[in-house]
Amino acid sequence: MNKFYDEALLPDEMRRNFDVYDRIRELGIELGSFSEDVVSLEGAGIAGAVVHESGLVYLSGTGAGIYPMNDDEERIEHGFQAAQEAADVLIRRLHWTLSCGGEGDLNDVLYTVKALGMVVSPGGGASGAAPAVTNGFSFRWHSVFGGPRSDYAEGGIDQGGFAGIHARSAVGGFDGKFSIEPEIIVAVPAALTQQIIRNRGWVFPLPPVMLDKVKSARGA
Repeated sequence: MNKFYDEALLPDEMRRNFDVYDRIRELGIELGSFSEDVVSLEGAGIAGAVVHESGLVYLSGTGAGIYPMNDDEERIEHGFQAAQEAADVLIRRLHWTLSCGGEGDLNDVLYTVKALGMVVSPGGGASGAAPAVTNGFSFRWHSVFGGPRSDYAEGGIDQGGFAGIHARSAVGGFDGKFSIEPEIIVAVPAALTQQIIRNRGWVFPLPPVMLDKVKSARGA
């Protein structure tokens, strides 16, 4: 594992025993490229991610899917798959948030703290859709970082660990021309977020002056 992860305050019994990027490749998650994903904050209304010196990383939500939810099984499956795609988007964003300045990467994620799934089900007409749909997001996080509902779990146990399981709220009843907007908070070593903040600030995408600094350091 990485230096920051190795030195973090975790019980030995709950440390991951795999490289997160091996699972990402096996699951077919695309991580993009520096030129595509590391851009300027100029003109932005919100941040994609904010890192806190305590070690928490807050990721803004991302919309996914094209249909609102109801209790139809096919519609819920559409939402579940959309939620999984949203997880892939946020995993990609988290990768660049942690790594674009060369400080760390996804192997530094200690554990996942809290997720919120906001599911489009106008009028509240889908009684069980919100949790069922948001499971697509949560279980993808299990698969990448370790958890009981991981693709790698057997008998409800992922031998790779528990870093992907999280507290969660799943709320329905919104209007919109999409299926779900999930967001998530993860924990990484405080030493890592402090290094990120010292090097390039606390926000992603990067302020223009910090983007120039990171590009210069990479020789880009």
